[in-house]
Amino acid sequence: MKQRGWTGFVNFAKFSPVKEPKIFAGPRLRQAREQAGLKQVELAEKLEISASYLNQIESDQRPLTRRLMARAAALLDLQKTYFEDGEEARRELQLREDLADPLFRAFPGASAEVTALIRAAPVLSEAFMTLYRAYAAQREAAFQHAWAVPLFPYDEVRDWVQSRRNHFETLDRAAEALFEVRGFQPLTLREDFRRHLRDAHGISVSEAPGLLEEGMFWRLSRQAGKLYVTGDAAPESEVFWLAHVIGQLEQQGVIEAELKRHRFSSEETRGLARMALANYFAGALMLPYRRFHEAAQAVRYDIQRLQRQFGASFEQVCHRLSTMQRPDLPGIPFYFAKTDIAGNVLKRSSATRFQFAQFGGPCPLWNVYRAFTQPGEILVQLARTPDDVTYLNIARTVGRGGGSYLARPRAVAVVLGCEIGHAVKTVYASGLDLSRPDAADPIGPGCRACERTNCRHRSVPPMGTALDNGTAARGVVPYRLKG
Repeated sequence: MKQRGWTGFVNFAKFSPVKEPKIFAGPRLRQAREQAGLKQVELAEKLEISASYLNQIESDQRPLTRRLMARAAALLDLQKTYFEDGEEARRELQLREDLADPLFRAFPGASAEVTALIRAAPVLSEAFMTLYRAYAAQREAAFQHAWAVPLFPYDEVRDWVQSRRNHFETLDRAAEALFEVRGFQPLTLREDFRRHLRDAHGISVSEAPGLLEEGMFWRLSRQAGKLYVTGDAAPESEVFWLAHVIGQLEQQGVIEAELKRHRFSSEETRGLARMALANYFAGALMLPYRRFHEAAQAVRYDIQRLQRQFGASFEQVCHRLSTMQRPDLPGIPFYFAKTDIAGNVLKRSSATRFQFAQFGGPCPLWNVYRAFTQPGEILVQLARTPDDVTYLNIARTVGRGGGSYLARPRAVAVVLGCEIGHAVKTVYASGLDLSRPDAADPIGPGCRACERTNCRHRSVPPMGTALDNGTAARGVVPYRLKG
């Protein structure tokens, strides 16, 4: 077995055949079939399998084999990456980005070898990426003269939520059941939730204007039977906090059951995951699944109309839309991201194949950054990623003023996106020519992870490439890349 030492990796593509990972892509196959106007029986006949077998595949009870995947892609005129596993794609992007570090400059970064490594040795590749994160953290800590190595709990929780496609059905159904049993109403949730906390838990809600100066939105005192909330909050923000507290008090068993299904690296990470699930329950209680799903379809996913109908914020509606992946009642698979004006991604989740950069700033061509130049306006964009998938992106700034001159309000924006095949179901496709691929902006996951070499917006070279310093020509960026 030939090796190149630390400057290269074993060519896993030359190994003997390995067991292919199982790919469960039922919802994606069902959506493609429905878009093609085919019934389950009709597609099963074309694939030369039984209708019951196809039903099991679409219900994620059976994996989609490589042979069936290729035949379905050809029959339904799908791109070759359509059925790719999102978790596998995330790992591949992360590994390629890690290998962009100058430490590995001698490694050619061949895409085929990275893909082969991820598929042949997923545990080994995950271990390598964990080790690299620890190294990068130690390097950063040394630079800042702080020698403790952080454990990246936020990254771990984010990746866990991503692996679940941002959907937790047990919490979703528990929230929906509570909403219906208690007779909550979308436009009176603030009063409904306050009354429920008082009647069911003996907790009354009081405003405490000084909380925000302490950097706090709310504080719960079980002993005093009080929930203190800042007096400067928007009504929809207070509703979310009340729902979060209800989730903490009433859904401990469901939340702990979800946490037991995954092995976290530390108690700190587990605590963050617990908070994330309470937040998930809060969003599901504010915007109960079936009601919200029906309303979203009725208004063609018009975010502003959904805001008025449910008394929610623009950000809350966008985030909830990215979680609508109940197997028996799926919505459009969306990705969601929230970023500040400096390019820091504050929140992100995805039910699509859309990939985010691990390090560095995201692509400047992404319309979420143009939103800061037009505060409060909804910007719509067609964008094509390096894997030749086109997305419809909706972006807008969110947040409120600081309430005073010295408050320094936070400038943030959110973006919601779906693959172009779902765009016609939304009001945002109106007036767009979805048949013209050249109309889409070429965006990427960030310069280090983007393979486009002819982009004039590039800030650093792409991963796994060597610079050609001996040329007399100058490209759109001040360096040329070796082939």
